[in-house]
Amino acid sequence: MLKKNKSQILIFILLNLFFSINSFSQKNFYAGIEIGRRTIKVTVLDVNNIKKADYKIAYYANEEGFSFAKNITSYGELTQEDITKTGIIVFDQLKKIRTEFKIPEENIFIVASSVFATARNIDVLKNKINSVTNKNLDIINVEDEAKMLVKGSIPPVDYSNALLLDIGAASTKGGYIDELDDNRLEFIPLELNFGTMTLTDAVKKTVSNQNQASDMSVYQEKSFDYNPVLRKKIKEMLDRNPLSLKKEKIYLSGGAVWAFATLYYNENTKDHFVPLSMEDILNYDAILKNNFGKFNSLSKNNKEAARVLKIYDQQYLISANNILVTYLESIPNLEKKKVYFVKEGPISWLVSYIADRSKKVNTNF
Repeated sequence: MLKKNKSQILIFILLNLFFSINSFSQKNFYAGIEIGRRTIKVTVLDVNNIKKADYKIAYYANEEGFSFAKNITSYGELTQEDITKTGIIVFDQLKKIRTEFKIPEENIFIVASSVFATARNIDVLKNKINSVTNKNLDIINVEDEAKMLVKGSIPPVDYSNALLLDIGAASTKGGYIDELDDNRLEFIPLELNFGTMTLTDAVKKTVSNQNQASDMSVYQEKSFDYNPVLRKKIKEMLDRNPLSLKKEKIYLSGGAVWAFATLYYNENTKDHFVPLSMEDILNYDAILKNNFGKFNSLSKNNKEAARVLKIYDQQYLISANNILVTYLESIPNLEKKKVYFVKEGPISWLVSYIADRSKKVNTNF
């Protein structure tokens, strides 16, 4: 009887130890649900060392095909269908990750992009999310977007020696961290009022006969003629922020850089940061302008390449790369610097949230 009791006690102790270890390990897991302009993205990260950006993506889901931003722009609010579908998807995804990963509630975050702040009925969506998840929905502040990009895209260990530039559709933004006295940090924003689509639109407006604005040869000629304007704008941005030129590492994100890395390198790397070279970017530029059929052929057998060409046509890709090339050509001693593509740019907000809650990282800027 005594042996039996000892065996039961031993099993009980081992089970408790197992569940304690299992429970502890889940503290390294974080989950984020982002309601974006057209998508709902769900990410679970297994974090080893956030200071060094050492983490693995344990789960990722991307629900596409929504018209959130379009409806907010057209009607000033979300439709009831938007709210209902969002509630269902968020509930189902949260249930899944709670069950599979047993993540502590304080490590789960739900956010919506800044465009939602202008919706008249945003409180209806907030209440819906709260009712189905028992969690609050944070709306990302447009003023904080660049800061979050920097926090989440640059490894914290590199904060003092790097900058981040994100080439978006409407604008290009980012920034860097300046170290002050008394271990204080200051965020310095970088902003260019050209993005992939706005630059394309600006070039098209210079075509005297608008019936020819979509003609590729005409567009390329006008795009080349517009480069001095782009160079001037980038020079003004850098002149306002001379310290940015001293940073030894340049982290780049956004659709423009994703398109380049996907179409040119044509490989699926697991690295969070992909080294880039100016030579490769210029070779890619030549293909864009002189042999675009190569990328059309690639897209027939490569799903990621097909995604790029579904989002960006040739004109958009040329504009995107013009911004990238012109910026890098404006950096003195570029050959001595390290340039990276931030592959996980879409989840930079989640990495930023984790860094903010880490005792090892100073994000007080």
